[in-house]
Amino acid sequence: MGFFDRFRSRAEEAPLPGLAALLEARGLPVALPGLEALLPAFEAHRKAEEREAWADAVAEVHVQGLPLPEPWIDAQDHLMPELVPAWQAEREGRWSRGFIDGLSQRIRVGDVAMPAAWLKLWDQSADDVLDLALDHLRSRSGGAFERLPSGAYRSPWRDGFDAARLLLPEVWNNLFKDQHPFLAIPAADTLLAVPQILLPKLMDEVGRSLQSGAKPLQLAVIERVGEKLMTARLQDPHPMSAPQRELKHMDFLEALRWQEKDLDPALGRPAPVVLVKTSQGKPLTLATWSAGAPVLLPETDLIGFSDAQGEPLGLFFRQSLPRIQELRGEGVAIWGPRRVRHEGFPNAEQLARLERFATAEQMKSLQAPAGARPAAPKTAAPAGAPLSAQGTAPLPRHFQGAGLGMQDPE
Repeated sequence: MGFFDRFRSRAEEAPLPGLAALLEARGLPVALPGLEALLPAFEAHRKAEEREAWADAVAEVHVQGLPLPEPWIDAQDHLMPELVPAWQAEREGRWSRGFIDGLSQRIRVGDVAMPAAWLKLWDQSADDVLDLALDHLRSRSGGAFERLPSGAYRSPWRDGFDAARLLLPEVWNNLFKDQHPFLAIPAADTLLAVPQILLPKLMDEVGRSLQSGAKPLQLAVIERVGEKLMTARLQDPHPMSAPQRELKHMDFLEALRWQEKDLDPALGRPAPVVLVKTSQGKPLTLATWSAGAPVLLPETDLIGFSDAQGEPLGLFFRQSLPRIQELRGEGVAIWGPRRVRHEGFPNAEQLARLERFATAEQMKSLQAPAGARPAAPKTAAPAGAPLSAQGTAPLPRHFQGAGLGMQDPE
């Protein structure tokens, strides 16, 4: 094609859409705060579809009620990574990426958790932005871990990003030469590490963090196997399997507590959930299904049934619930732990199909006053009872009274 042919071809192309027209088509004002500073990024796009996608990102940010970002040249100096519970990442809907079971990584830009639409406005990839955020964290991670009286090691920075340093193995992987490391991030400003032999001390320190009133991040302990991090899978007869299982349950209860705030009351009653222990010390989660209204059941170990007057009818294994096909429920569309909505209430014949765990009388012995939060156990379970609301397993003393039992109503 000659020079004049190329000129005529370009002249016939449709003009690129302007930002004002694109915003108007999306019902957005042109005078959005921060938009003018981003205009060079918009003008750099020389294809209509790229400009459409850029305007869609502006609309997405606006719908979320979030501010537009600084231009990339300024914002890149304020990036930091963070770790949050997976349920929180799902609930808040910002850009996130799974890290390990129960944890997601995000990117903060100053005080704001970065929404995915900002990447489009900057014309940057998530990998590049995350790498830069990790570089910033790495540059702030000098110094040695503090050895606590318990023998556990604690991060020294206390800058709100200690837990995020779990993303930087070079910061902690040489603490224990040739030893299997266990780690914990009970709060955003705490990273704890111990060799395997001091695992009970690590759980002691998690309990101390919990009692301090710090906002919990993840209570369950993490282990490094080879080059891989994972939630520690301590199986019986490991002496710390029950405390680890209890910590996992407490993380689950925290997710349910926040989830309850977002449930539509018109769907039914969220089943109250407590943490109980068998007489052998095994912690279990227990949801209560009361007659009189539809119930929203999470996936707990046990279900306790109560009639319309609040009288207990017994405890049953939740996994046997599908035996009552007439009351098959429907999944609730909600972030976080799965819940199933059930209408109606099982009759005596239907309850008899389930696998019983405890009788009505044994269930009654577990009931605490309304609103109570039972402390960790100091006495054994009632004679003949298969479990105790207080529990009987020996736990680190700092776990005692640390949020076991019924969820807060708030």
